[in-house]
Amino acid sequence: MRHVSHATVSVADEHASMILDGNKLPWHMDRVDAWERGERIAPITIDMALTRVCNYQCSFCYSMLQENTRSVITKEIITNFLDDSARMGVRGISLVSDGESTLSTAFEHTIEHGAGLGISMAVGSNAYSITKAKAERILKHLTYLRVNFSAGDRNRYADIMGVKPEAYDKVCQNIRDMMEIKRRDRLPVTIGIQMVLMPQNADQIMPFAKLGKALGVDYSIIKHCSDDEFGSLGIDYNAYENLQEVLHEAEDESTPDYQCVIKWTKIKDSKRSYQRCYGPPFMIQISGSGLVAPCGMLFNERYAKGFHIGNICETRWWDIWQSDRYWEVMAHLGSENFDAQTMCGTLCLQHKVNEALDHQVRGEQRIVPGSYPEPLHINFV
Repeated sequence: MRHVSHATVSVADEHASMILDGNKLPWHMDRVDAWERGERIAPITIDMALTRVCNYQCSFCYSMLQENTRSVITKEIITNFLDDSARMGVRGISLVSDGESTLSTAFEHTIEHGAGLGISMAVGSNAYSITKAKAERILKHLTYLRVNFSAGDRNRYADIMGVKPEAYDKVCQNIRDMMEIKRRDRLPVTIGIQMVLMPQNADQIMPFAKLGKALGVDYSIIKHCSDDEFGSLGIDYNAYENLQEVLHEAEDESTPDYQCVIKWTKIKDSKRSYQRCYGPPFMIQISGSGLVAPCGMLFNERYAKGFHIGNICETRWWDIWQSDRYWEVMAHLGSENFDAQTMCGTLCLQHKVNEALDHQVRGEQRIVPGSYPEPLHINFV
């Protein structure tokens, strides 16, 4: 029996569902309509990091393919950034992107200040540094916390994540502590673990799915591994086809209290149906260096003249967003001079948003306003 659909997942003790393999544009039609009218809109979601530093050496790490000049995002800089984001109407900020944000001295402050401004805050992390004391401070301010945990077995975790086996024990305990705090305080935050699946690590699919259940998290998610336009990680996307049976078995580990979700749309098809990139005005990415670019695939220094827009460590975010440069880049991405099928790496963060907007522009399928109840994580499109 299948417990979940490929697109949404219900969460125990919640009336809403999570959309983990789609987009939430239908619940942000004010931005979609304004964009269609040619207005300059604020991003709904910003995916960013507070630092480029990381304490892991994951074998699947895409971020190391996107090196750029590093600047330090200080407490003052991030405070100004959050103030500007709230002023312009940003609705959600996820601390994920290209560094381990928990290592920033401004980590807790960022979550607290952003939430205080009414911005939905979220975190993606290896969770090694999220101690019980830190979790007590941040969980009440978060919409979701997703732990990058790309194996189920202790030794394989060490191999894949580039750490000592003892890190597995520490992170597992940190997750148990987080779940204890969530249950104790009846917090609405959703806590999950995520596996970035390289085909050669398929032996970890079932151990990962079972581990999520044992840890008591709300959900686990298995997604494809992104590669750049040069194939630097050497991902064989055809190999995912042979893993569908075991991935369905992983789904069957789901219960009413725990869901194992597979990102089927990207695992089954790594090709884009669209050429124009319309997503960045709705969902932009910022490097842990402070660099503002349309997406993480364009962080690398080789794009400095073409796609790099500015740096929040040097210029106020409000001024960057208002600049002609920002909107020139956005216009270029949506023009006939840009072809996402030949100029980008494999399916990006904005992929599902791009699909929906491409259908909208072509008149093939209009985005229909969302129904109620609203899905969880609504401000993370």
